[in-house]
Amino acid sequence: MRRLAGVLILVAVAATAQQSPLSIPKVARAPKLIDFLENRPREAELIVTEFHQFQPRDGAPVTQPTTAYLSYDDKNLYAAFVCKDDPELIRARVAKREQIMEDDRVNLVIDTFHDHHRAYWFDVNPYGVQADGVVTDGVEDDPSWDTLWYSDARFTKDGYVAMITLPFRSIRFRPGDESWGLVLARWIMRNNEFSVWPDFNRKQPGFVRQGGDLEGFQGISPGRNIQLIPYGSFGKSRYLDVPAEAFTSDNDLRAGLDAKVVLKDAFALDVTLNPDFSQVESDEPQVTVNQRYEVFFPEKRPFFLENQGFFKMPETLFFSRRIADPEFGTRLTGKYGHWALGALAIDDRAPGQRDGSGERAKAGVFRLQREFLRDSNAAAFVSDYEYRGTYNRVAALDTRLRVLPNWILTGQAITSQTRLANGSRMAGPAYRTDFQHSGRHFQSQTTYTDRSPTYRAQLGFVPKVDTRQVQNITGYTWRPERGRLVAIRPSVTSHIDYDRTGRLQEWNIHPRFFVELQPMTEITFGRSDSYEWYRGSGFSKHHTEVEFESEWFRWLALTGDLQRGSELLYYPASGLAPFTSRSTNAETGFTLRPRARLRLDQTYIYTALSWRGQSVFTNHIARFKANYQFNRALSLRTILDYNSVLPNRTLVDLDKEKHLGADVLLTYMVHPGTALYIGYTDLYDNLKLDPRISPALKRTDFPDLNTGRQIFVKLSYLFRF
Repeated sequence: MRRLAGVLILVAVAATAQQSPLSIPKVARAPKLIDFLENRPREAELIVTEFHQFQPRDGAPVTQPTTAYLSYDDKNLYAAFVCKDDPELIRARVAKREQIMEDDRVNLVIDTFHDHHRAYWFDVNPYGVQADGVVTDGVEDDPSWDTLWYSDARFTKDGYVAMITLPFRSIRFRPGDESWGLVLARWIMRNNEFSVWPDFNRKQPGFVRQGGDLEGFQGISPGRNIQLIPYGSFGKSRYLDVPAEAFTSDNDLRAGLDAKVVLKDAFALDVTLNPDFSQVESDEPQVTVNQRYEVFFPEKRPFFLENQGFFKMPETLFFSRRIADPEFGTRLTGKYGHWALGALAIDDRAPGQRDGSGERAKAGVFRLQREFLRDSNAAAFVSDYEYRGTYNRVAALDTRLRVLPNWILTGQAITSQTRLANGSRMAGPAYRTDFQHSGRHFQSQTTYTDRSPTYRAQLGFVPKVDTRQVQNITGYTWRPERGRLVAIRPSVTSHIDYDRTGRLQEWNIHPRFFVELQPMTEITFGRSDSYEWYRGSGFSKHHTEVEFESEWFRWLALTGDLQRGSELLYYPASGLAPFTSRSTNAETGFTLRPRARLRLDQTYIYTALSWRGQSVFTNHIARFKANYQFNRALSLRTILDYNSVLPNRTLVDLDKEKHLGADVLLTYMVHPGTALYIGYTDLYDNLKLDPRISPALKRTDFPDLNTGRQIFVKLSYLFRF
């Protein structure tokens, strides 16, 4: 399951005992996968067999015998894993790169600067499919980081063998360092199992800081690393220009360049010229109807994704989707000793396109972080956004402190200055502090957020200002030592929110009961009661929910979420005040894998409000996605989307909308940077265009008007010197 597969690499763990350093041998003959498949003699290797569970049975031996073999030469680090198991029970598929988080797999984590804080991770499944990223203690992991490395794997009669070949020039480290941090891991998904070397447990926070020591590196260097990724693309499109009430055709032929230069073995300077930010990965469907605050859609564009962890803070002060259409950008990121740096400067053509001025906005962000002790840091951040005489400038200080073995305190102080288009100015502060405990059984997190009414962060994601909010999440987890029951966790989430005048704005209390079972099944029950002040009135709300998520069978995954209760209508029809309505929210989906190369996903989201026996609105969102992976490089993906909003116009200020879309994408990705994309999109809406009347556009009952059609081809190639 996505939640299980993604969260454990970040979860707080600690070693129960100090591990002795391991010594890695240098070899003249590189090991090959065939050596392990046929048990051929190797020149020399470090052998690791002592794997223990972190999930589900803390400290218990790995359930299936696992052995790792490590060695290196002048150019590469080699890691081979021999994993015993019943081949019929192994969960793995031929998938796109990075899309193996639900598979059995092995994991190599290396802390090359040996700072016990930040490390690279490399995953391989039994088909040799790769995933990689960066994990930083105290910060959400960064799977967007990509580099060039090699992997291979084969099934055997008693399990599988996987091998990683990692070029030293693909990672950053200080030449001359002979010791790195190391974590080796294996996932056995049907058992909800994550086993590691060295021995970890949940009693104290920290992941990278509890890695073992790997010694013996001599005479290695990352060497010179210059990367150039030129691209060329051609797109032909026809779309409905709604303001002009007419169709427009466009041929788009463009070229651009992404370049990377590694400086002093620690910093990466990235430059992009005329980047192509057409999204080959579409946003996941979300409900956007009757939302009081902005809905968050995560970034998808490669230039902004890479090394985004350098800009992570308690408050989201840099949300890269605020930059819509850049032409030129440069970024400097890296780490030297205990210092980490992230800086970005970029333009944006979108504001000038919207208002017809043709001018560009200019944006810049800068963050400098200093680490101290073993799990603490402090950082400074500034950002600047300017457009046609207006500006928004933000400065912040944040820190993360380990105050007790199991307690982490984070804090941030922010100030902003803004000049508006009419020449007026405003300024305001914001503050955030977070006190978090993480342990084997007891978990707690208390957060205080304070934002001034005049605080603005134009490059950030700040859905609400004029708030003083306290939020708490407290839970206790029981973990049985045997049987299919993995964990039971009751928890309570609560928050209370006042504005700066002291008026109560919101409160909420949300108890939940969570059960985790083998294999890969989670069930949650919950009840929420809340209050909200809106447009001069107070409203009480509630809902009861049940959630279900399971991959009991390796070929089928099921999800379901049902909420019933009451909800506030934020945008009533003209002449009506906001009112509470009976609400139903449901989401269901499945993933079907009839073959190792074929994946079928179906998602359906239903949202409805009713009042006094009348429907206020219903919102149906459906997505069907099919992906066939011909091999590790070549895939064909098809998406069909449907979204309808059916309102009662006497009660709600919404239009009747129906959208139907089709998206086909053929991808041939040799490795990150070298890829060919061929795509086609087709969009239909419930509109009728009749130039003889005014307005020419009218809403209809069916989405039968083709409002957008595009075909595009994009080719990029990685040159590395």
